[in-house]
Amino acid sequence: MKINLTKTNSPQQRPADESQLGFGKIFSDHMFIMEYDAKKADESGGWHNPRIKPFENLSISPAAMVLHYGQEIFEGLKAYRTHNNKIQLFRPEENFKRMNVSAQRSVIPEVDVDDCIQALCELIKIDHEWVPHSPGTTLYIRPFIIGVDPFLGVRPAEKYYFIIITSPSGAYYSAGLNPVSIAVEEKYVRAVKGGMGHVKAGGNYAASLLGQTEALAQNYEQVLWLDGIQRKYVEEVGAMNVFFVIDGEVVTPELSGSILPGITRMSAIELCRKWGLKVTQRKVAADEIFDAFDCGALTEIFGTGTAAVISPVGTLKKGGRVITINNGKIGEVSQKLYDTLTGIQFGRIPDDMGWTKVVI
Repeated sequence: MKINLTKTNSPQQRPADESQLGFGKIFSDHMFIMEYDAKKADESGGWHNPRIKPFENLSISPAAMVLHYGQEIFEGLKAYRTHNNKIQLFRPEENFKRMNVSAQRSVIPEVDVDDCIQALCELIKIDHEWVPHSPGTTLYIRPFIIGVDPFLGVRPAEKYYFIIITSPSGAYYSAGLNPVSIAVEEKYVRAVKGGMGHVKAGGNYAASLLGQTEALAQNYEQVLWLDGIQRKYVEEVGAMNVFFVIDGEVVTPELSGSILPGITRMSAIELCRKWGLKVTQRKVAADEIFDAFDCGALTEIFGTGTAAVISPVGTLKKGGRVITINNGKIGEVSQKLYDTLTGIQFGRIPDDMGWTKVVI
C-alpha cells in the first residue's frame, strides 16, 4: 500500500513532565486516514487514498450516518519504548483481526490486516518522539471506522473513514499495582448473546455508563456485569475481562457472544497454560464466587485489558454483601501475569511467545 505523507508545519510542544500525561488528553502531531466508497469497490477494492496528515478536526455532515445510527467500531493498543530505545507493538495483528470481526457484525467493510499494520508502523515512525520515555508510559493507539454518508435512513453506510490517532499516556498505576473495588451490577444489562457485546463498538460503552456512574457513587471503581438473560452468570468487569483463581484453577467466563474476546485475556490464558496452570473457560455464576470465598477456595480475582494489563480486585460487592479477596492484596498469579506481560511489552524480558513487533 502506497501511503501519501503530509507533515505538519506546526509541530506541537511535547509535554516536558511525563508524570502529568494522564490518559487520552494529548494527541500526537499526525494521523492516518483512508476512505471507503462502495461505488469504487470494484475498481479500487473500496478502501482508497491512504495518507498520513497533520492531526486535525474532521469535517463531516451533521447528517453523517455515524451520528444518527452509531455505525462505528474501534480498537485500542499501545506502542512501547524499550530499555534500549526501540519502539515495539504487542500483537497488533490480533487487534486488526478483531476489528474485522467488529466490522462483520456492524456491516462495515473489512480492512486488510497487513495494510493496517503498515499504516500504523509508518505513523509511529513519523511520530516516534511522541512515544514517552518514562517507566510505565506508552503511546496509546486508537484505530476506528465511522460511516460518514449524509443520509437520514437506516441502512449500512456507503462511505467510511478509517482513522488512526495516537496519544502519549502516563503510567496506569502511578501509585503501584493496587487492587480495585468492584460491584456486581444487578439492575442494568450491558449485552446479550446475539447482540453486539463481542465487538468493540461505541454503543457498548454507552450502555455501560449508567451502571458505572452509580457504582462510582457508592465508591466502587468498576462494575461486574452479569449475563443479560438470567442475570446470574458473570461476564465482564467494566472494560476488562475477568478471571478467578479457585483452588489453584484459573477460571474465566467463556466467550458466548456477549463478551469481548480481549487480546490481553487471550495472552493471559496462553501464559497460564504455558506455566502449567489449569485454565477453564466456562459459565461462572456470581453466587459461585461468593461460595468459593466462603469455603476458602477463592484466592484471586483480576481483570485483563489493554489499559491496565492486569487489574487485581480487592473488594467485591453483591447486594448487601461485601468480601475482601486475598486481604486486599494482589495475588501470585495476578502479579506474575502483570510482570510477564509488561516485561515482554517493554522489552525487559525475552519475548519467547513471538508477540512483539519492533517498529523502529
